[in-house]
Amino acid sequence: MKILLLGRNGQVGWELQRSLSTLGEVVALASDSHHNPEGLCGDLSDLDGLAETVRRVAPKVIVNAAAYTAVDRAETQAELAHTVNAKAPALLADEAKQLDAWLIYYSTDYVFNGRGSAPWLEDDATGPLSTYGRTKLEGEKAVATWAKHLIFRTSWVYSARGGNFVKTMLRLASEREQFQVIDDQWGAPTSAELLADVTATALRACMGQPDLAGLYHCAASGETNWNAYARFVVAQASALGASLKATSSSIDAIPSAQYPTAAARPLNSRLNSDRLQSTFSLHLPPWQQGVARMLQEVLGEQKK
Repeated sequence: MKILLLGRNGQVGWELQRSLSTLGEVVALASDSHHNPEGLCGDLSDLDGLAETVRRVAPKVIVNAAAYTAVDRAETQAELAHTVNAKAPALLADEAKQLDAWLIYYSTDYVFNGRGSAPWLEDDATGPLSTYGRTKLEGEKAVATWAKHLIFRTSWVYSARGGNFVKTMLRLASEREQFQVIDDQWGAPTSAELLADVTATALRACMGQPDLAGLYHCAASGETNWNAYARFVVAQASALGASLKATSSSIDAIPSAQYPTAAARPLNSRLNSDRLQSTFSLHLPPWQQGVARMLQEVLGEQKK
């Protein structure tokens, strides 16, 4: 079985190369087509090249782990964000129909308006606050037009690979004795590794039982805010022997209003993952577990 993976160099795409390899032959493509085999196109802004690639590979599964994720820049690059996050998934849905292939798409907590404090359910009304959120929601709707789909909404993704919030906090804590992090946006840090493993498990189940297709929330259990998250990172890193100027108690809390950005962020990014866990008999671990494990990996690499 051939699996076409788009976005191989992203945090989730990198982990998917590992998790999907047990299910079939993975053709993993980067957005820079110069690095792809046989000139295949992994650039979601090149719709013609993307369509030709899907037809050449003729996969039984298409996994779209690529996206336009520059949330603030999307406000001034709305057309590009729309092409990558909405038009490309729509094209992939059409191609998947022709091939009778499964299509997997990753979405975001940004499809919600962020009000309240209750974790969002899959069937709750959406109301994105930003161009990024709107284009990802359009992508969801396009993918859902084909029966054989899996859509995973997730939040606050991180991994040991690439840049992310944890690495930024480690850098700031090594440079400064004190800094500020917002404390009124809530969610659950979710590892790319967890997302990749869940994807493989759900896909395997769906191929045997197609009526399991649909939309699922996938986030680590528990909740935190960015300030508490930063404090956890610094405390854990210090315990692991990292040389830091800041301590967890020297990270000041500020509201989002004091840290303006081009795109509005939802204050409530909590996602209820009960449907995913019950459908596929999964247990999603507490967010602290994955972050602590990633810190051990990152700090271990720095010591080499």
